[in-house]
Amino acid sequence: IIPTILFVIFSRFSIRQETRYMLLGNALLSDLVYLLFYTLSAALNAAHVHLPKEACVLLLFLLAVAYSGGLFTAAAIILDTYIAILFPLRYIAILPPSRTKKIIVLLWMCSAAFPGIFFLVLSSTHSFASCVLEMCSVPVILILTLNGTDAVKLCFWLSTMVIFLCLSLIFCCYAILYFKTKQSGIWESICSRASVTFLMHNTVLFFYFFPLLALFVESFLRINSVIRLQTGIWVSLTVLNVLMILPKVLFPFLYGLRYREISASLKSIVRSKHLHLVS
Repeated sequence: IIPTILFVIFSRFSIRQETRYMLLGNALLSDLVYLLFYTLSAALNAAHVHLPKEACVLLLFLLAVAYSGGLFTAAAIILDTYIAILFPLRYIAILPPSRTKKIIVLLWMCSAAFPGIFFLVLSSTHSFASCVLEMCSVPVILILTLNGTDAVKLCFWLSTMVIFLCLSLIFCCYAILYFKTKQSGIWESICSRASVTFLMHNTVLFFYFFPLLALFVESFLRINSVIRLQTGIWVSLTVLNVLMILPKVLFPFLYGLRYREISASLKSIVRSKHLHLVS
């Protein structure tokens, strides 16, 4: 469904010029890239194909960039909703299409910068040189981090702080939105569009941030020798193969198909194909 929604967004000029759809397309593109690279990694591991160290590091870096891109874009979607609701008359002036494109470029730069700095620190401390990459998967990075130098661990915890600062900012926006719109009557019915949208946003964000929280807790327990290395690897693989994939599966259905314009465009495409076959 992700390529179909991306085709609708990029093929319709009116849809492509709206900020919310541009951010949605960027989030879906990030998720699609992550899923493709993660599927490639899983297939290589299942086939017992040992990649060269440089290829494995590049694959892990691209996975980190794609996941960070989806995470930052999800936060940008929440901020876009915040601005649209609280500043409806100035919304177009604040976020015109030209500025949104610059924001998307900035999101990708930030998505590449954070993993880039982390991987440079790992490389400069020769952490990759001392590791035999039997499996090219994300737990390798966690193992290198936990057994690395103080500089590597500092980068790891700084990344953790940045992620949870983003999470705190998002929940602050939600709290402000709720209290600002509480008297408008849109929250009276549990089945109202506002309530369903609020629940939808929270569900997606929970599945985006909970796997990271689980990985950080698992890393903290492993550093303090509360759990064994093998147990930690199994927990990491479970989080990566199940919990981190769930938001990318839910996102196109909860966001993409919920927008009326995208749903109408998809229905028109299906209807035109059906009419063509009948004729």
